[in-house]
Amino acid sequence: MSPEKEREAEVKEWLTKAALDLRGARIDLAADPALPEDALFHCQQAVEKAFKAFLTWHDAPFRKTHSIEEIGRACSAIDASLDGVVDEAVPLTEYAWAFRYPGAPNVPERGEAHAALDVAQRAVRAVVAKLPASAVPPGL
Repeated sequence: MSPEKEREAEVKEWLTKAALDLRGARIDLAADPALPEDALFHCQQAVEKAFKAFLTWHDAPFRKTHSIEEIGRACSAIDASLDGVVDEAVPLTEYAWAFRYPGAPNVPERGEAHAALDVAQRAVRAVVAKLPASAVPPGL
């Protein structure tokens, strides 16, 4: 496989995982009772994976991190038109660990999770719009 096809396949893998996280967040919010803390985790993960897909497409290295700000700023350095969506998504970073372990300060409200899902969906769409169709999985 050519290097370009390998890169395309890796980007598709990242985006497929991001799509699964968005789906997980929607399922968590539709559950009865809803699981907002789990939905928030999936929102953060979706954005993280979409940004990493963008960086992968551009052969931009990134370290293992859950920081939306760090990887988002790397995306913005490549394409400044992503600044707004990065700024909007930065607060999702804390959901990578908040509510995931015992001793969490509170259970988030369902509305907070719905708002995070809106942000995550916008961020994923913004990244997908910047990539060639050949690097985007069907249905995303």
